[in-house]
Amino acid sequence: MTTLQQTRPVAAVTTRQTGLRRARRALRPARTLPGAFVALALAAGLGATAAEVVSGLIGHPLGWISVNKFMDLAGKTTWPELSTAALVAAGAGTLMLLLALVPGRSGLVPVETSDPLIVIGITRAGLRRTLRAAAQQVAGVDKARVRLRRRTIEVTIVTQSESSGAMLKQIGTAVGDRLAGVGTLGTGEVVVRLRRKGR
Repeated sequence: MTTLQQTRPVAAVTTRQTGLRRARRALRPARTLPGAFVALALAAGLGATAAEVVSGLIGHPLGWISVNKFMDLAGKTTWPELSTAALVAAGAGTLMLLLALVPGRSGLVPVETSDPLIVIGITRAGLRRTLRAAAQQVAGVDKARVRLRRRTIEVTIVTQSESSGAMLKQIGTAVGDRLAGVGTLGTGEVVVRLRRKGR
């Protein structure tokens, strides 16, 4: 397997850092699913408890939650006996806080715009498809696969056994030109790997 790496000029990368930071902040995925799950669980539990307490005060308990049993259990139980339950509750609370605070991985790659108030993103699958199409336009390429890593874009090419290693530069240029045309931010370096057919 033969490999070629192309890096972008440092000046071009530094001028894009502000736009990249702004775009990543705007395109950060919302924690909708964990937030909705926690909100529904808390609403159901606390709503049922409130309904049971109010109906018990009126004199017609619903019977959903045995408030008297919980009161008796709370009166008989000492703190050392609740250490495991307390640790589980603290761990669950910490996990929920981390889910809310730590940003998730965005499904969009930020794209450079001329207007600082506009943030645009391209899907990772869409970027992979367009880069794969650019690589497959090079003569002699039979098949191409693109992987988007954290700091690199890995392009693996399958070609005939008689193809030369000079093809790597053409593929790297084609993929780099397509990246520049799309205007993606923070995609890092392009790594091209050449595989011969039959291996």
